[in-house]
This record gives sequence, C-alpha cells and structure tokens, in this order.
Amino acid sequence: MKGQETHIDELIAASLAGELSTAGQEELDAWASRSEENRRYLMQQEEIWFSAMKDDEEEEYDSDRAFEAFKQRIPAWQPRETVLRPKRTAWRTFCKYAAAAVVVGMVALLSYRQGGNDLKDALARIEVEAPAGSQTRMRLPDQTLVVLNAGSRMSYPQDFGLDNREVELEGEGYFEVARNEKMPFSVASANIKVSVLGTKFNFRDYPEEDEATVALHEGKVRLDNRLHQGDGMTLQPNERMVMDKNNGLMTLEKMETGEGMEWMEGKLTFEEMPLSEVAKVLERCYGVRFAFANDSLQDLRFYGNFNRNEQSLADILKAMEGTQKVKYTLENKKVTLYKLSN
Repeated sequence: MKGQETHIDELIAASLAGELSTAGQEELDAWASRSEENRRYLMQQEEIWFSAMKDDEEEEYDSDRAFEAFKQRIPAWQPRETVLRPKRTAWRTFCKYAAAAVVVGMVALLSYRQGGNDLKDALARIEVEAPAGSQTRMRLPDQTLVVLNAGSRMSYPQDFGLDNREVELEGEGYFEVARNEKMPFSVASANIKVSVLGTKFNFRDYPEEDEATVALHEGKVRLDNRLHQGDGMTLQPNERMVMDKNNGLMTLEKMETGEGMEWMEGKLTFEEMPLSEVAKVLERCYGVRFAFANDSLQDLRFYGNFNRNEQSLADILKAMEGTQKVKYTLENKKVTLYKLSN
C-alpha cells in the first residue's frame, strides 16, 4: 500500500512540475476519478502549488518560477531522481502532506472561531488574467473551458468543484461549461450573475464600458440583475441580453449563430462605433494608450472590419486616417488622435 501511495505522490509531483508523460497523466487521472477522497487529495496539492504564487501575484505568470516557489513552500519535495529511493521518499512525502494537512486544519479552525464561515472564505482565491494584447485559454478543475479576452480577469476559490462552481469575472470571457446537474456553474460580475448547468455562452462586462452583454450559443442560462434585485431573465440559444449599466435595464435581442465569438479568432468589428469606444477596444487588443487632442473626435463614428492576428495597430490607424477626418501619432505605445484640418 505504501508503495502505491509513494508512486501516486511521484506522479503528482511530476504533473505539477510539467514533467509527467502522457501515460503517467492518464494513470493519475484514472486514480483521481476512482474516489472522492483521491480527488480531494489531488486538489489539495494543486492548491499548494497555486498558493505558492500568491506572494508574487502581480508579476506575469511564469511556470518555472512557480515551480521554484512551490518547492520553497514544501521543502521536503525532491526531484524525481531522489524520489525513487523508497524509504526516504515515503518519510518526506508523509512530512510534506502532514504539513499541508496542519495548514488546512488551522484554516478550518480559524474559520470556525470567526463565526462558522465556510472554509472557502478563509482560503485564498486563484486569479487568472489576460493582459492587454493577449488572450488566455484554460480549463477549470471541473474541465470547463474558459477563454479570456484581453484586459480581463477571472477569479475562483481554491475549493472550486468540491461544493461550488462559482467564478467572478471582470472583462470578457467565453465559457463551455462541463455539465453537472448536482452543482450549477455561475459567473458573476459587478452587474450580472449567470447560472447554468452545462452550456456555451459569452459574458462581457468591462468596468469602463456602459453596457454588459451575455450571449448564449448552446443550452440555457438564467440571468440575475445585480443592480435591480429580483429582476432577471432566461436566455435560449442565439439570444443575447444587453444591459444598460447606467439604469440597470436588461434588453433581450436575437442574434445569428456564432455572433459575439469573433474576438476569439482575432476579429475586430466596428459598426459606426464612437472613436472613444474604438480606442478602448484597441487599448486592450494592442496594449497601447489613446489620447484625444480634440475632445470632439471622441463622438466620431468609425466603421471597419479587421483581424488583429493579420493586421497591425498601424494598419487600423491608417484606415482611420483614410476617413479624412482624423490623423494620428504613435510613440512609446501612446496613440494621439488629432482632428484633420480642412
């Protein structure tokens, strides 16, 4: 039995280090699926791995640096070459996970003494960010696919998938939710909460924008208005909710299949959009800052279809100049727009 436990510990360590073979990963996944106890044990070690980044969370994620931080959090961990020595490995493994159990136990005790709060309230949250100029694609522990658009941030508790599937979003994200009828999945922003069982939808709520949208592509979702408690609606496939965040009004619209997902392919569509809004989109997509030399330019409408995977920021700015209404300068990632003199 001890030999089996040591072998599993080796698989977990190698998986977290990104060094596990395909066959090894399949073996570990199969072991985790055999019982709830196994799954909780694996998630506990994943929590330790992610929490190793907490002290330096503002820096850009780096897997090698994360692994070094993980080893510092658990000094008993050893590389695979030394893990293969059974007696020492078994003792180190015991010490490592005993320490982890003590930490979790202390958190639970503190939670109890503070008024019986759930353990999830005492645990740190995991944050995932898509910096300006990029997108982030990942799978949550329940295998839900998430794609975050540039300038977006998502967080979820470290016990995600154990007794809840709740995430918080700031920005835009596409979700393909793994179905679990016993545990609904929810996404919440400052203005809207979406509750589902298993479905595909796009959620957009950037703090600097006046509108928030939820576009449903498959399944069924329930929306709750967080600005007007008690208000809500249910979406069917190819329906979209648009909220005016100034008054909290939610409007239901029909849409074409696949509409609202173009951003994942790098497509940028501006349909008579005010330049002030165009600037916000381009800031997120290309990691630049915009300034208007003439305030009147912000209300000018711009139309165009582009693909940021194929066209540069300069290509789009030149298209703006082609309207004969605006000119620009680009220096040190700052774009200044000027009114074109007649």
